[in-house]
Amino acid sequence: MMKDNTITNNSLLVALVVLISSFFIPVAVANDTQIVEPQVLVKDSTEKMLHALKEHQDALKEDPSLIYGLVESIIMPNFDFNKIAKLALGKNWRKATVEQREQFIEQFRLLLIRTYSTAMLEYTDQEIKYLPFRGDLKKKKVKVPMEIIQAGGPSIPMVLSMYLNKQGEWKVYDVKIEGVSLVTNYRSTFSNQIRTEGMDKLIENLAKKNEKVTTT
Repeated sequence: MMKDNTITNNSLLVALVVLISSFFIPVAVANDTQIVEPQVLVKDSTEKMLHALKEHQDALKEDPSLIYGLVESIIMPNFDFNKIAKLALGKNWRKATVEQREQFIEQFRLLLIRTYSTAMLEYTDQEIKYLPFRGDLKKKKVKVPMEIIQAGGPSIPMVLSMYLNKQGEWKVYDVKIEGVSLVTNYRSTFSNQIRTEGMDKLIENLAKKNEKVTTT
């Protein structure tokens, strides 16, 4: 499925489904695993999302676009978009103006909301099992390893990269599926677009794709 350390379009969609699902599907914890604070964050989000989906089930059937608001209010606060955007742009972050950075962060945030919302509407039952946590919370950066159990298929390893911000909150800044980073994958795509068309054109293209989110 993975080739040359990149994520294909099909694999990227699968990865996004898994990522968004990790915050709201039932979770199994390995027997020798002690649940730590970053994992508690995921479990709390699970309960909130399950409750919201149940409460708004009929409304979502009539108007699927309502999912955007649920994702933004329940899931997105767990992500540090400034950090993710900076990592996704790589060296182009330093070259961008303050205005370009602000515009990119907003459009990238909407891109994730749009993509994750679509993935969640296509979600099918899966189970996530936490693997034994081996990190050091005192370092304020941890990797939360998980395993996605698929019926009739091989398990998929996933690792959430999280850090403790100055407000004492654990935030996601990257996710790896089968060892491949989504941030790195976006960085490659954005870098190619900036090289051929420029930063402003990248932002413009993202804005066009995000119109559905901003107009609902």
